[in-house]
Amino acid sequence: MSFMPFLDYLLLEKNYSALTVHAYKKDLQDCLNFIKTEYNQDSLQELNYSQIRRWIVGLVESGLSNRSVNRKVSALNTYYKFLLKVGDIQTNPLAKHKALKVKQSIQVPFSEKEMKTVLDDFPHHEDFEGLRNRLIIELFYSTGIRRIELVQLKLEDFNLSNKTLKVLGKRNKERLVPLLPSVIKVISLYLDVRKGVANGQDSSYMFLTKKGVKIYETLVYRIINNYFSLASTKVKKSPHILRHSFATHLLNQGADLNAVKELLGHSSLASTQVYTHNSIAELKKVYLNAHPRNKN
Repeated sequence: MSFMPFLDYLLLEKNYSALTVHAYKKDLQDCLNFIKTEYNQDSLQELNYSQIRRWIVGLVESGLSNRSVNRKVSALNTYYKFLLKVGDIQTNPLAKHKALKVKQSIQVPFSEKEMKTVLDDFPHHEDFEGLRNRLIIELFYSTGIRRIELVQLKLEDFNLSNKTLKVLGKRNKERLVPLLPSVIKVISLYLDVRKGVANGQDSSYMFLTKKGVKIYETLVYRIINNYFSLASTKVKKSPHILRHSFATHLLNQGADLNAVKELLGHSSLASTQVYTHNSIAELKKVYLNAHPRNKN
């Protein structure tokens, strides 16, 4: 069966990114492969909940995390909602499904001291890779940008005269993020050395490998992990933790939650509120140190 009408709907009407649409397609195909093997059926439209439940059980038994299982089921649920919308089915077999419980892990941000150690105290080489890596860390921490957003940045997205960066986020939603003067200084230095490697078909992209091709997500993760392994003992040392640090440090300094939401590119305030637990901890510390009744 073809999922093209649904995938076109996600891409053109819902403005989902190509990567997200590809993930949806894979999840639906996985389910289709399962029912072909188990029930000799070749259409997801005719499934009932007990059959879907068997697929879910199989996913869990295969060792897939509850979070990953929920994502796959969510893709199937979105597909059924689309079929309802266009009149291809009358009921959604997943209408009463409850997502599997997911353990909420607290993301511990880097401290301001750890950030200062990496950005100010470490020796940063002035060659191409040294300046590129420095700029990647600076951008993550000063803009809260996502890893995939950073990888896709192009030269034209940077407006140094206006000190702004145009970011293409989820569902192709654009946002403008201000650039700090310190970041602009590193950008200028990087652009000078970048000329020596930017001579291929990927030269429009801001971040390149030393071979002149567009940087990739795995390399970005490795850069962050390598630098912060020297400055932090935290278990997770990833680009997302830098995004988390950006939001937490802004909130700790009194930034408005709605403003942080816009900077992060969140569609709802609920997504931003997950970063407030560290800010509350900071407020508690200030409160206990400052309140007269706690000095007895």
